[in-house]
This record gives sequence, structure tokens and C-alpha cells, in this order.
Amino acid sequence: MADTFNEREKSFEAKQKLDDELQFKAQSRRNKLVGLWAAEKLGITDADADAYAKTVVMADLEEPGIEDVIRKVVADFSERNIEIDENDIRAEMDKQMQVAVKQISGDYPNPLGDDHEKVGD
Repeated sequence: MADTFNEREKSFEAKQKLDDELQFKAQSRRNKLVGLWAAEKLGITDADADAYAKTVVMADLEEPGIEDVIRKVVADFSERNIEIDENDIRAEMDKQMQVAVKQISGDYPNPLGDDHEKVGD
């Protein structure tokens, strides 16, 4: 009985770790997509757009949540006198999160590997 409980506990811990990792990857992908969107609005193209998107991803490492990303993008728009408000950025972040989740799901269709069988529906 104790072995079954320990196995179940390890399974839940592994699932939580996987969920956390996929969430982090989706958030990072969202930030990159938002960075590419912002780069387009800022008139930044090609390799410079990719480099800018990386700065948006890195901005998210400053503090928990999305406020650090929003501050960065707002400041960059303001610096170039582009009138896009915070609500527009938040809406774009929501939109890009949906895209990112789909992309990450496609990148990791079977994240537990073939040695785990599906349980439930």
C-alpha cells in the first residue's frame, strides 16, 4: 500500500513539474511573439526584430508576472512616439498566449514519452 501511495505521489510531482515546464515554455514563446509584434510596430525588421524579441523575453525574467514585459514594451513604444496603450499590449499578450500554447503543444505532442499510457479521456 505504501509503495502505491509513493508511486502516486511521484506521478503527481512529475506531472506538476511537466506542467510547470510547459507553462514556462509557453510564456517564453508568448513573449517572443509579442516581441516580434512590437518590433513590427516599431519598424524593426529581420534579424533586428529577432534580437528585439529576445530582449522582450529577457525582460520577463526581472520579476514574476507580465508587468515587466508590459513596462518594457510601453517604454519602447513611448520612446518612438508610437501610441499603443497598455490595454492593447495586454490584449496582444492574451492573443499570443493562445498561439504559443498551440505551438508548444505541437512541439511536445507526447511530453511524457511513449513509456506512459494515457489515463482517462
